[in-house]
Amino acid sequence: MKSDLPPLRDVIRAHRLAPRKGLGQHFLLDLNLTARIARIAGDISKGTTIEVGPGPGGLTRALLDAGATVVAIEKDERCIGALAEVSAVWTGKLEVTKGDALKVDASTIGHTPRRIVANLPYNIGTELLVRWLSRPDAFTSLTVMIQKEVAARIAAGPGSKIYGRLSVLAGWRWKVTQVLDVPREAFTPPPKVESTVIHAVPLEHPVADADAAILAQVTTAAFGQRRKMLRSSLKSLGDAQALCGTAGLDPTQRPEQISVTDFCALARAVAAQ
Repeated sequence: MKSDLPPLRDVIRAHRLAPRKGLGQHFLLDLNLTARIARIAGDISKGTTIEVGPGPGGLTRALLDAGATVVAIEKDERCIGALAEVSAVWTGKLEVTKGDALKVDASTIGHTPRRIVANLPYNIGTELLVRWLSRPDAFTSLTVMIQKEVAARIAAGPGSKIYGRLSVLAGWRWKVTQVLDVPREAFTPPPKVESTVIHAVPLEHPVADADAAILAQVTTAAFGQRRKMLRSSLKSLGDAQALCGTAGLDPTQRPEQISVTDFCALARAVAAQ
């Protein structure tokens, strides 16, 4: 860590960066932990590392120390000044973009290989992750800290009570690993929920053929009524009985019993109607 940068707590005081609940802010100040997250991301010395919600720049510093060229997207005007100080020390290695990450197409930022490493704001983390998971062609990896509950859902398999839409969309084209649980005390302020760092790498080939948009429709319909049998939950997509027949599935099954491969078969059946 570059010694000419002030301690993070001094930065927070100097820039009056009291975390804002409305922005889902929980600052990560443990430098050993941020360095560990940077290591989890692997070799980040080439291409572009995208960070969302850097706040005062704790993880940003660790990424720069690990050799990354970072594009940081920050919505909070108060944090821009603090990040400018980091940028001044790491000349040409940090670009700070003020904006709403929900309105930014991360797949077009910087140069390949392109990856995302971030402590995601809780209030938009899941929505951002769904977007990025839909673009395995754009990112070499996703290393993100999210709510532990969301991480468990992403990694869940068929038969689990928490297996759902996120599980299918992630398992279709990504290998997802839950790498590190992070205690609440590591954050300022401590959040009410626990956090987990996941590392996701695109599979060389999808688990099965399917159209991404149709698979999203199928999973939304199925898990939108997860307690119902497929013959009921899929009615909005057409003749549910016929769709299940084409996909080789029992229409009395419930969505949590259906594998990623079988959901892809359902998506192909919908496309063939």
